Amino acid sequence: MNKPVPHLVPIAIVPDDIDFMGHVNNASYLKWVQDAVIDHWRALAPADAVAAHLWVALKHEITYRRPTFLDDAVIAHVILEKVQGARAFYETIIKRGEEVLAEVKSSWCCLDAETLRPARLARDLVEKFLPSEK
Repeated sequence: MNKPVPHLVPIAIVPDDIDFMGHVNNASYLKWVQDAVIDHWRALAPADAVAAHLWVALKHEITYRRPTFLDDAVIAHVILEKVQGARAFYETIIKRGEEVLAEVKSSWCCLDAETLRPARLARDLVEKFLPSEK
C-alpha cells in the first residue's frame, strides 16, 4: 500500500485548554485527537458511510514533546496506519509549524450506527483511506 497523505486539522486553542502551569492541559490533547480522527473519517468517507458508522476510541497513547500555549498555531496531522477487522489504527502528530508538540497512537472501533455492534468496513471504503499501489 502507498503511504497515506496526512489529513491536516487546524486546532483552535481556547482559554479553557490552559492549565495552572500556563500551557495546554493534557486532557485537551485527547479531545483534539478525537475531533481530528472523526474529521478525517467525515472528510473521506461517503455520506452514507458516515451515517451508517460510528467510531469509538479504544486506546490512546500520548507522548508529549513540547508544551503548547494559548496563542500557538497548531495543526493535527492525522495518519491512518491500518484497518484490521472493525478496528482502525491512527497516528496523530500535533505540530506548531515543524515542531512536534505531541505524538498520539490510537486505536478505534467502528460500530454499526443502528445496532452499536462492531462493524467491518467494506474493502472499497477502506481503499478511500488506504489506497493500494497500482
